[in-house]
Amino acid sequence: MKINTTVHSLDHARLVGTVLVLLLMGSAPRSADAQIRRDPNGVNVNSQGSTSVFITFGGLDNQVPVEATWCGELIPAAPAVGMKCDPSTLFGRLPIRFDQSSLRGSTFTDIMSIPPSVSRRAYQAAERGAASQFFYVRRFQSLVGGPDEYVFVTCRMAGGGARVPFALLDVQIAFETDAPVLAVSGGGTLPTFAAEIAYNGTGRLKGRWEVVRPSDDPPSSRDLLTEATLPPEERALQRRYSVIDRFNIFLPPTGKITLPGPRPELLPTEAYGLHQILLRIEASDDKEADSNLGNAGAGQGVVHSGGVAGFPMPILRYFVGSVGDAAAMAISGQLVLNEPEEGFSGWGQVDADPLAFSWSTAPGVLLYRLEIQTADNREVHAALLQQGIGQYRAPSFLASQASDGLQWRVLALGIDGRELAATSWRRLGPP
Repeated sequence: MKINTTVHSLDHARLVGTVLVLLLMGSAPRSADAQIRRDPNGVNVNSQGSTSVFITFGGLDNQVPVEATWCGELIPAAPAVGMKCDPSTLFGRLPIRFDQSSLRGSTFTDIMSIPPSVSRRAYQAAERGAASQFFYVRRFQSLVGGPDEYVFVTCRMAGGGARVPFALLDVQIAFETDAPVLAVSGGGTLPTFAAEIAYNGTGRLKGRWEVVRPSDDPPSSRDLLTEATLPPEERALQRRYSVIDRFNIFLPPTGKITLPGPRPELLPTEAYGLHQILLRIEASDDKEADSNLGNAGAGQGVVHSGGVAGFPMPILRYFVGSVGDAAAMAISGQLVLNEPEEGFSGWGQVDADPLAFSWSTAPGVLLYRLEIQTADNREVHAALLQQGIGQYRAPSFLASQASDGLQWRVLALGIDGRELAATSWRRLGPP
């Protein structure tokens, strides 16, 4: 669809003035107060969906990033430094869940993940006659009393094809079976699985499949990010596990691909317990996604960031053992105590609210058993709650039984009454 950029003479004059200011800012020497530089300073983005871009900010001087916004027009930020968003053209803010930024000294690595809602608002503004570009603005705050500094990146609306940075937008990994908890006997063979990947741009998808065995330390959230999402100094620090298979394929600018997993017989099934299959995406050379450190004042060289993503890769799990044991393992990971918190005291006072226990519920549970003991492990109360009930108000007589405090936990019981999972004991202070 062709974007209508026809505007009235007043709007046209304002647009020309804004463009001239931006051109002068890009060509004129920077003032002594403006220290922060960035690269890239302009990118093509998908006007019909998400876009993720690796951006390097350099030259920070006792400054920290505060917020990130998108808008249709810029205005002078005085008395702060730079150009900030015109509040009347604000399209959105960077969601916290998409913030994969990293600050190291005077260099700030940012992953600009544009949500579809922002792209839609920018496109609708262009249809109404606004310019077909919008801006991503990062605000930096001084830690030594200096003025705030605003640094912008120009986002040029385009399709999701070859001229847009190669980035992953969504990844789903699943076995061909619909079983909620996949279990396999020792030495058995798993069903096949694949990853459904949505992406922008075009380039080589490089990476490997790894498996986390029951005896391995689990991966952190940073370990699950694609390599291109991390700053260069962090990329070699990601924890590695047993490599099952590797891949290196070219992705045309079609936006979707099904990546088959390794042959099932390659997956280990000898050790009893929970296994995790990881999709590790390595950084590839993509001109549209490159970040030049020299241009950003952050060193020398070019950071290749093909395959960037604003979210961690999903984990595919399977359990070696019985189906019942697999279900118990899954439930134990979802059964969590909420309130009261560890060490909570004063709950038995006359003017205090009644003591109320709460916990998270999990599927596949028939009953929850709440157990309450004294500090010397003597049970003083217990209650059975049906599935779907995750809270219980304690009787008033507990205060007379617990001069030294209490401890409590919750057990999940299955259809046959067997214990599926149990939380650890949580201690409470005296009433």
